[in-house]
This record gives sequence, C-alpha cells and structure tokens, in this order.
Amino acid sequence: MNTAKERLLKIIDEIPEQEVDKILDFAEYLKTKKEKSLSEELTKTSESSIDFWDNDIDDEVWNDA
Repeated sequence: MNTAKERLLKIIDEIPEQEVDKILDFAEYLKTKKEKSLSEELTKTSESSIDFWDNDIDDEVWNDA
C-alpha cells in the first residue's frame, strides 16, 4: 500500500520539470498557510494570557513591589 507521500513522489518523478515547479509552488503555499495559522493561534493564546493578568488586584500588588 502506497502512502500519499509515496504516490506524490512517483507522480513528481513522472512529470516534466516545468510541472514540478507548479507542485513546488503549491506545496510552499500550503506550508506558508499552515505556519501563518500556527502563528495566529499563538498570538491569540498569548493575548488571552495577558487578559488573565490585567486586573485591579494584581495591579495593586505590583504597584507596591
């Protein structure tokens, strides 16, 4: 049984070089899209962490430190 990656590599081996460039462009697009999504998730997570510390009690404690 061939995995999707094995099937893709076989197709790449069989097509002309100019077609491989199109596959590479699409693969790079998918990678960039995934990285952007991960970055956005990390930003949202860090923003929610900041909200946790933004309260009057902690502000008062830190003002006296």
